Amino acid sequence: MMGQNTYLMNRNKLLTMLRAYARRYPADRTTERFQSFVVAQPHCFERNCWRDGHVTASSLVLNEPRTHTLLTRHAKLRKWLQLGGHCDGDSNPLRVAQREAMEESGLDVIPIMTEVFDLDVHEIPARCDEPIHYHYDVRFALQINGSDEYRISRESLDLRWVLLDEVPKYNSEESILRMIDKIRAVAC
Repeated sequence: MMGQNTYLMNRNKLLTMLRAYARRYPADRTTERFQSFVVAQPHCFERNCWRDGHVTASSLVLNEPRTHTLLTRHAKLRKWLQLGGHCDGDSNPLRVAQREAMEESGLDVIPIMTEVFDLDVHEIPARCDEPIHYHYDVRFALQINGSDEYRISRESLDLRWVLLDEVPKYNSEESILRMIDKIRAVAC
């Protein structure tokens, strides 16, 4: 377990990222809730932080011409989502997002930008020994670095390159569509 000063320092780095995001997207009210959570929860990067939830990291992975995104048919949630996962104590969300994308797809990925691309807070249903809890998801825009041939991991039922315009056919949730709108403005 990390010392209290280390947790504070690491949370401060995330809070700095969140403040920068708030300046770029002042209308996004999720930022305030996210910041309050990080300030209040010293162990926010730990997966076993059930009462309030925990920080996760994910990414919208694009192919090299930036026309398609890689979606996963999530094995537990059984819906099409972006790649991502738990921080498991790692306080660098960009590193977590890259690691999760590589683990879930076998692809080499690099950031399109190192700043936070999107934020989302969503409820995760109870499952086995995990109670209902919240994921405070820090999202990044990544691009493949090399081949677009992926490998399906045990965390996915399927992976698929989806044309950006066709993403709503796979998942029409506001959270997903918001990322597609943002990526068009930033990367295309």
